[in-house]
Amino acid sequence: MPEDGHMPITMVQVPARFPVAEVMVDRRSGRTWTVEVGPFEIATTVVTVGQWNALLGTETEPSQCDFPKVEISWRQAVSFCNDMSLRHRLAPAYTITTIDPPPRTRSTWTPHNEPAPDDWCVAWDREATGYRLPTDAEWQVACRAGSTGPRYGDLDQIAWYENNSHGCVHPVGRKTPNAWGLFDTLGGVWEWCWDQYDAEVYGSYRVIRGGGWSDPHWGCRAGVRRKTSPEAAFDDVGFRLARTIAD
Repeated sequence: MPEDGHMPITMVQVPARFPVAEVMVDRRSGRTWTVEVGPFEIATTVVTVGQWNALLGTETEPSQCDFPKVEISWRQAVSFCNDMSLRHRLAPAYTITTIDPPPRTRSTWTPHNEPAPDDWCVAWDREATGYRLPTDAEWQVACRAGSTGPRYGDLDQIAWYENNSHGCVHPVGRKTPNAWGLFDTLGGVWEWCWDQYDAEVYGSYRVIRGGGWSDPHWGCRAGVRRKTSPEAAFDDVGFRLARTIAD
């Protein structure tokens, strides 16, 4: 282990001309929009158990170190980004403020068809060069790696998914990477992104991308977008670090 007590994180700069105009599609609503994506770095793998343990001082079986760190909520992922930034002497990208929820009375009850209030407020300093989650559009640019189809290669060669995972998660970096050297952007585990999915309808729910080890082939495509609560944690959801490149 390195002397500073953390396992290294390999980052790559997306080697595309910037800015990139990335077309995004929400198949649920049929909405299409374009996002301008500027320079950024992104980790070649999702955060592993070993990296998580090294930073936070937790311990697990050594044989698990190369597995994706799962059972992690969006909130925990954001906090990890800040902790990793401080460890590397970088300015944290996020300012986290907790808000005391109002007393639960009939007047403050939230109908099922309205998003529940969020007691976490996370502000992103877009100039900070500390670690952070990729945006929805950044993730898509990185996953595609210049390709234009639903996948950057044969699914069995690039991803762990329902047909080849044998019902369990696998270590990172064992499949063929995309053209930019990123492993497991499809299959393996879903990856948290910064963006809210649709704040007006789903409130604080955040975007997850990429598909996981238990998903069928149609769930492991570059354009598939799903959502879940920022407080939720699952055995097929992890996260990948990104960084803004200073001008």
